[in-house]
Amino acid sequence: MKVLLIGDSCEDRYFYGDVKRLNPEAPVPILEYRRGVTSKGMVWNVRENLMSFGVEVYTSTHPEQIIKTRYIDEKSNQQIMRYDEEPKIEPLSFEFPDEWKSTYDALVISDYNKGFVTQEKLFELVDWFQGPVFIDSKKTSLPADAYIKINEIEYEKISYYNEETLIITRGSKGTEYKGDLYPAEKVNVFDVVGAGDTFLAALTYGYLKYGRIDKAIPLANKAAAVAVSHRGTYVLTEEDVKTLLC
Repeated sequence: MKVLLIGDSCEDRYFYGDVKRLNPEAPVPILEYRRGVTSKGMVWNVRENLMSFGVEVYTSTHPEQIIKTRYIDEKSNQQIMRYDEEPKIEPLSFEFPDEWKSTYDALVISDYNKGFVTQEKLFELVDWFQGPVFIDSKKTSLPADAYIKINEIEYEKISYYNEETLIITRGSKGTEYKGDLYPAEKVNVFDVVGAGDTFLAALTYGYLKYGRIDKAIPLANKAAAVAVSHRGTYVLTEEDVKTLLC
C-alpha cells in the first residue's frame, strides 16, 4: 500500500515532574522537573502509525517548526500547562506530479489549520486525486468527495459537508457514521494527545485492506484505544498491530 500524506507537523515536548506545593508568588502549582520526552506530532504521528501497518508513505509538510510543550504532574497525569511556539507557516504551493494522482492508493490530509493547507488547496487536492481521500481537518467547510474524520466539538462548527462521508469521533462513546454508532473500546485513558492521528492512520489502512469504511471504523476505534492508554504521543508497535488485526 502506498499513501500520499499532506499536512501540518509539530514537535511534541513533555516535561514531567512532581507537584508538591503552590507557588507563594501566585496561586499556581510548582512543578519539580524529573524528565523530558520529545516526539514528532501531527502529520508525523499519522505517518509513523501508517508505517506501523506496513504502508509506504510519502509525506509533504512545512519546514517551519511548531513546538508544543506540555508540563505534566507525573503522579496524577494532570497537564498543568501547554506552551506553544507557532511561526508563520508558508502555504503549500508545490504542484505534485500528475502521475502521482494514480500512483498512490490513497490521499490523506492531516490539516490542523495552521496555514500549510489552505481552503482552496484542500478542495483542489481532492479534485485532483484519483482515489480515496481521507481528511482530518479543523476547517469548517469540507469537501464532499472525501472521507472526513472530525470530532464532536468540531462537528458543531462545520458549515459545509456531506453526511455520507462524515465520520464523527465521540470519545468514549465511539464513532458515528451515517447514523450508526460504532462503540469505542473500554480502556483506561492516560492521554488523548495524538489519538486522532492514530485513528486516521488506522482508518485509512482499514479501508485499503477491507475496501469498506464500515469495516475500517472498528479497527480505527481499537487503534485509538491503544493510543489513549499510553502517555504522550504514541506510535503503534508491531505487537499492537498484530493484536489489532487478529
